[in-house]
Amino acid sequence: MPAPAAVTKVALLFEANNAYARGLLVGIGEYILSHSPWSVHYAELGAADSPPPWLKAWDGHGVIVRGENRLIARAVEKLSGPVIDLTPSRLLPRAPWVKSDDAAIARLAAQHFLERGFRHFAFCGDDRFSWSNRRGERFAHLVREADYTCHHFAPAPTPPSHSSAKPSRTSPLQSPNADATVDAIGAWLAALPKPVAVFACYDNRGQQVLEACRRAGLAVPEQVAVLGVDNDEVLCALSPPPLSSVMLNPRRVGWEAAALLASLMSGKKSRAEEHLIPPVDIATRQSTDILAVHDPKIASTLRYIREHACEGIGVGDVLRHCPMARRALENRFGRLLGRTPGEEILRVQLNRVKELLIGTKLPIWEIAGRTGFGPEYLSVVFQRQFNTTPSRFRRDHGVAR
Repeated sequence: MPAPAAVTKVALLFEANNAYARGLLVGIGEYILSHSPWSVHYAELGAADSPPPWLKAWDGHGVIVRGENRLIARAVEKLSGPVIDLTPSRLLPRAPWVKSDDAAIARLAAQHFLERGFRHFAFCGDDRFSWSNRRGERFAHLVREADYTCHHFAPAPTPPSHSSAKPSRTSPLQSPNADATVDAIGAWLAALPKPVAVFACYDNRGQQVLEACRRAGLAVPEQVAVLGVDNDEVLCALSPPPLSSVMLNPRRVGWEAAALLASLMSGKKSRAEEHLIPPVDIATRQSTDILAVHDPKIASTLRYIREHACEGIGVGDVLRHCPMARRALENRFGRLLGRTPGEEILRVQLNRVKELLIGTKLPIWEIAGRTGFGPEYLSVVFQRQFNTTPSRFRRDHGVAR
């Protein structure tokens, strides 16, 4: 009788206190289910927790680490097997690093606000975290490239900590100095030119910005439009108005991390490279659902397009809604937005297509019908705009990836 095959033992050392981290675990689980099974040793850890006692004698085949815990990172560095680093601040520089692409996140945020016609921009980050600083620096660079200025929130310095652990990504609204931070954000916002587009480094900070607006009597999104990152649907709905957010792809990050670890455990050589996973899109909710266009006729036209683009309207329908010469409409669109009315209709349609491809399992022919396309024409346009097909886009980003 043949001996049973050896089981692959993998340790998952995780801070899983937010939706993004739990999405990573889902992606790792999906990889395990579709490949040979692993024996998983899972430890959920806080930012200041000590390594689990069993780690010192760990004789498994591989480790995946996620969190900002330097004690865990030091313990893992002493292990001999392959390690994948999912820590946001890259605490394991000699291991392959898989993470969301901060530059691409900032690019999506800048495009989101520039498309809405904003002229005043701000970044509300958390300078304790290197990933927040990366997002803020890239966002400011893109805003400057568009010939605008980006204001940065500078929090009051916090007393030095004697702990070796990094701060956790739990909600800042739960921290002891949360009220002081929210009030400081409110004072900062009140002094900014309006209307202002505020990019928050993640959804927790976005919630603080919304609370600061409420306390300071600032209207959202009319005076302050707010965009977060992570698309934590529970958190985004906590306080009115609902928070718009950059949709990351933690399931794909988790899948890629597991696939990379499997490759290393099979004997392939480890290289300490970055593996950056781009964000999917932006979930637009009420906190940014506004067009900062100072031309009332164009603002009305844009609202009409947003509400009716997926009904198969054309530029003629837009002109009937907002009567003016076609050339005048196109000139004003080009001057304010840098695109034509027809391009704006197509942009709104394709954004809705991507939302349905990502968030539903509807067949593509039905998505085409719901967004004003014929099925074959949708494939042609999608390929031309995004250099991929709708089915491949769904495979890479959708719920059934």
